[in-house]
Amino acid sequence: MNMKNHIVILVLVVALAACSKPKADESAQDDTLRKVLLQQLKNSHAHEEWFVPFVPALDGVTAEQAAWIDSTDNHSIGQLASHLAFWNGRILQSLQGNTPPEFKDDNKTTFRQLNEQEWTAVTKQLDSIQTEIEKLVENGTDAQVKEWSPTIANLSMHNAYHTGQILYIRKKNGWWKK
Repeated sequence: MNMKNHIVILVLVVALAACSKPKADESAQDDTLRKVLLQQLKNSHAHEEWFVPFVPALDGVTAEQAAWIDSTDNHSIGQLASHLAFWNGRILQSLQGNTPPEFKDDNKTTFRQLNEQEWTAVTKQLDSIQTEIEKLVENGTDAQVKEWSPTIANLSMHNAYHTGQILYIRKKNGWWKK
């Protein structure tokens, strides 16, 4: 083999190697995106860092407290939890590759007033859904995590927004001791 053939083969090997694995900074960016999304999910779920997430915000709330509503058009704690469980559940279905049932109702219908059994079930469901979403992000491919990132970021902000409302209700009524 002459020198020209060696150079051609070397160029081909380098080109194939470059195509077969991600560039170092692409892999690092993917890893950083995954870490940030997981941190957002966990911080809006159960890990208290900058603000109170929904698990401790709902901890100790009785069914009676969850049903309390003031005289305005505000939502109860139970309605807020129901709303989060509904939308987070649909997002989980989508992330799992399933198509959630068509939703033609008004968003207002997702804010359901709950009885005592429903209250207990919704708090467990919400925690379970969030845990499953975290597992999917942790174990998803880099391409999936990139595709899901806007949804995950919005879900985390949505959780934090409504958790703030839950905390406001608890503080307003003297139900928050932390």
